[in-house]
Amino acid sequence: RQRDDPPTPALTDDQLPAVTIQLPLYNEAYVAERVIRACAQLDYPADKLIIQVLDDSTDNTQQIIQDVQAEINHPELEIIHREKRTGYKAGALKSAPVQTPFVLIFDADFIPPPDFLRRTMPHFHNNPQLAMIQTRWGHLNPDTNWLTRIQALNIDAHFAVEQVARHRGGLPMSMNGTGAIWRVSAIHDSGGWHTDTLTEDLDLSYRAQLRGHQFLYLRDVAVPGELTPQLQAYKIQQARWATGSTQCLIKHAPALLRSPRYSGMQKFMGLMHLAQYIIQPVLLLLFLLTPYLIATNHTLPNIKILSLMGSVPPLIIILGQIALYQNWHQRLLYFPAQLLIGAGMIFNNSLAVFKGLSASAWTFERTPKFQLTAGAKSWRTKRYRLSFDRVIVAEALLLCYALWGVNVANANGIYAFIPYLLIYVVSFSYFVLLGIYQAR
Repeated sequence: RQRDDPPTPALTDDQLPAVTIQLPLYNEAYVAERVIRACAQLDYPADKLIIQVLDDSTDNTQQIIQDVQAEINHPELEIIHREKRTGYKAGALKSAPVQTPFVLIFDADFIPPPDFLRRTMPHFHNNPQLAMIQTRWGHLNPDTNWLTRIQALNIDAHFAVEQVARHRGGLPMSMNGTGAIWRVSAIHDSGGWHTDTLTEDLDLSYRAQLRGHQFLYLRDVAVPGELTPQLQAYKIQQARWATGSTQCLIKHAPALLRSPRYSGMQKFMGLMHLAQYIIQPVLLLLFLLTPYLIATNHTLPNIKILSLMGSVPPLIIILGQIALYQNWHQRLLYFPAQLLIGAGMIFNNSLAVFKGLSASAWTFERTPKFQLTAGAKSWRTKRYRLSFDRVIVAEALLLCYALWGVNVANANGIYAFIPYLLIYVVSFSYFVLLGIYQAR
């Protein structure tokens, strides 16, 4: 639906509500100071703005935060340090006391623009049913390397198409972890922050919506964040999201299906949302079966139907660029690489889905941040970068299997499937070589 965001109500400073900004941090030596300063410089009445730094750090990030606090001398800047990282991010949010009616959450690698609160907080005025406002993710370093350019394409597709369609179509949607403002009473009414999934944002969002609370998505209010330049870090991030989404699917699907608040279509779209990563093991199985079916002369899927189905995600990515940028055609030059990254992620994400379906123990693995912006120095010389990824071994085996599949398809004259298999050859080659190179 081609509609703009709702206009921001005009409020005086006296009418603006008080808000607490929570910054959950864990060993963020490179970006902690930046996000605290950005929040302290927000254009908002000082007596209505509290900043809470929720610090679980075990390194010199603690000292950096204290130095910033002493330098900027913000009257309402609080540091809450936990010795034990119980419950990870959700545990930090759960343990921090909030005295204001609203709470705003930023991850450490995001930089809110000065007018952020002026453009968002007025929407809560005279709308007691509005529980959460989510804003769009922007990008600080989309041009660092090929991987960051590809991430920008994927994130833009989600925030310019999927979130817009879900919100304006009255479909279940979710908070995206950062750049979101919650009505504190709605958090309490929905049961507060839970620590039993890896995606506390998705979990709370569905509990709140099932309680009847309303959400608002503002596409035109963007908060730029850092994109990881390291392949292994990206795989860890995607695995965390895949595991957490699957956990939320198991946790909320029964209540969603029983809910009288939603129509059949809304329930279906909610299930599709919660099960979005289930497609990963399906794609992996399709890839694994193809060479075998060719080699054993079994009936193969219709390549035209598969191609038609596979065209939908690329179309969303293209539309996302058109919706956000005038130079969208230049940005889409990196689209072929996005296809390769998407194919290469199926094994990593499939493992994460199976982990979410099981009751095995899990750990919240943070995505390293390096304070990367345009012209920033290389991340390779900084701490927090990750070492060798053992999944590369499996990806190397899948590369060999894809090469065998190309040979089998050629030998049997099944030429239509050779381009499909070549995508995996190139993709797994890229993953293996880049993973080894970046680990070195």
